[in-house]
Amino acid sequence: MSHDCPHENHAHDPYHHTCKDCRRQDCDCDGHHLALHVAKALIEDGDDFIVRLAPANMDFLHLNEGDFILVEGATRAVAPVGPVLPGQQAEAVIHLDAVTMKNADTSIFKKVICHKPEDQPAQEVVLTPVGPPPLKKDWRRHLEDHLCGFIILKDNTISLKFAGERRAAFLVSSTLPDGPVKVVAETDIVIVEKEGEEELPGTVDYSDIGGLEKELARVREIAELPLKFPEIFARLGVDAPRGILLFGPPGCGKTLVARALAQETEANFYHINGPEIMQSHYGQSEEKLRSIFEKAQKEAPAIIFLDEIDAISPRREKTEGEMEKRIVAQLLALMDGLESRGQVVVIGATNIPNALDPALRRPGRFDREINLGVPGETGRRAILGIHSRKMPLSDEVSLDSWAGRTHGFVGADLKALCQEAAFCALRRHLPEIDYHQPSIAEDFLEKIFVTPDDFEQAFKEVEPSAIREVRVELPQVGWADVGGCRRAKQALKEAVEWPQRWPHLFDKLKLDPPRGILITGPSGTGKTLIAQALARESGLNFISIKGPELLSKYVGESEERIREIFRKARMAASCILFFDEIDSIAGHRGSDQSSAQVISRMVSQLLTEMDGIETLRGVIILGATSRPDMLDASLLRAGRFEVLIPLDLPHPQERREIIDIHLRNRSLAPDVDLNWLVQESTGWTGARIEALCRGAAMACLKELIDQEVKETGELVIEKRHFEQTMKQG
Repeated sequence: MSHDCPHENHAHDPYHHTCKDCRRQDCDCDGHHLALHVAKALIEDGDDFIVRLAPANMDFLHLNEGDFILVEGATRAVAPVGPVLPGQQAEAVIHLDAVTMKNADTSIFKKVICHKPEDQPAQEVVLTPVGPPPLKKDWRRHLEDHLCGFIILKDNTISLKFAGERRAAFLVSSTLPDGPVKVVAETDIVIVEKEGEEELPGTVDYSDIGGLEKELARVREIAELPLKFPEIFARLGVDAPRGILLFGPPGCGKTLVARALAQETEANFYHINGPEIMQSHYGQSEEKLRSIFEKAQKEAPAIIFLDEIDAISPRREKTEGEMEKRIVAQLLALMDGLESRGQVVVIGATNIPNALDPALRRPGRFDREINLGVPGETGRRAILGIHSRKMPLSDEVSLDSWAGRTHGFVGADLKALCQEAAFCALRRHLPEIDYHQPSIAEDFLEKIFVTPDDFEQAFKEVEPSAIREVRVELPQVGWADVGGCRRAKQALKEAVEWPQRWPHLFDKLKLDPPRGILITGPSGTGKTLIAQALARESGLNFISIKGPELLSKYVGESEERIREIFRKARMAASCILFFDEIDSIAGHRGSDQSSAQVISRMVSQLLTEMDGIETLRGVIILGATSRPDMLDASLLRAGRFEVLIPLDLPHPQERREIIDIHLRNRSLAPDVDLNWLVQESTGWTGARIEALCRGAAMACLKELIDQEVKETGELVIEKRHFEQTMKQG
């Protein structure tokens, strides 16, 4: 927080400002000021017209939630104020929404002066609608109720929300007396229609981006700071970065980040799609590229955004077209030629960075490469909150639950999920719409809600982009659904959940989490079930690979499939890569048979991916096998499958837990003794116990259907049903 009070003759305490006298004639403050840095609006607020402050700052300014605050940037703005949400308290900043930021003519990083405005009743207020008017036909009649108590200022835009609608904006054309003024019951509100009015400020800003906080901070550090504060780099004696390469799977937010940067920065912004550079005549493509850079230099500071840059800068040694080679050479000369670019930052975006010419990917051209990866559970929750903040969600919808279920979903997939859920809600109400009526009744709109069933239906239609080829639909299985296996569950929690929950402790101890975990045990002991529960409880992306599906009759294709799986796993990190029946692809090496040679090459490729020169970060490899003796010995050393978790046949207490799990939602007759079932299932695996419980339930159902009493009969499983199932084996 700064103490640079803009007013003369001021006195201040060690932390805040308290002005004795104000230099300006039109200052309406009460003597208490704060100099704060501007931060973006909170995601939870969406497009709400509200300013957020730390509670300590609100107390100093004598403000309560719902009061109004006067913000002084290049111009003045008045807006409602509220405290920041728990866990987001930063006393040095003020969170401004897009409307207030434009009213105050300020931007992120800049400093504004904040104080409490003076209340004076308004005699007359003249408003001009901005953008489309509200949908409500009688909105003018309700406008006075919405505005009563508002403190407004001339030339400010205010944002109001009518029932069941999105926000509508109004420009304060004039006030009597001059503002800030408070709208009271006696205020005369005049609406003046004006053609060609401007739209609400910005369509995309930083508050519309979720799950990319670290990446967005790096982009702003490289693109905004050199353009807004070049004196910092002059002081440090270094050149500002010249280029940023954004890469990641389709739909992860590369273009969205650039669009938000265009909205938030004060630099001129040039958006160029890679393919539109290509021209048919000789030399025109290079000329168009030169003209863009020349225009950006003349109007600096500027940002040039090259979307799908791989289309105009492929590897020159692998392309046969002369035009592509000339364009790459021209781009290299423009980015790092003899003539300085000045205050021009180039941002490129691609989802296949390895297809770019290597000469572009060096310092001086693209100085930073930022990977916009697949979001984790926390990021998915933030993205779902952004895309559903304007949706009428029912109370039963849990975004936290959906964040845990949408493994491998990128931002575009989550947006599509919310849109499809909204369409599902619309389809339910389509029969109630009267197409002969000119408009929809308000009571009909107010009863439309998006329910959990709508999200369930939408979830069946939307597939994740990042791991579409290797996606697995996980059943909703948690640790509570796994009977026994206490040691195995504890070992997996320590190896997988602890590094995710307490990474700072691992860093402090210089401790690397285990890279590979191997679960062994007889068939039916729950190896795959534990893997499913681990994926559910850890909240990580989960990629399941069945060993035999990697085998191919073509030379080199099996190894290529392994490389591709690990590439997708790195993109989806943090994730769990699960190899079921891993002994089918990782047997002993050394045989001369053709099939054994394929396995030998696959084992070598697997070893290289797990513990090669290229570091495997954020990927946990989980293997399961009932034949650990068949695995190649090199897989079982430290750095590969270093955690071995054996599963044995369940003992009596574990068998009782398994029986309780599989019978917990079924009605049992009094003659069913669970201790008897535990005794009879000695030496059984968990899968066999599950089959016993399911078989007894089916025997009960068959008996009721045969007696044709399925309408009135009670589904109660008796002891004889279990005995009948045991006899059948």
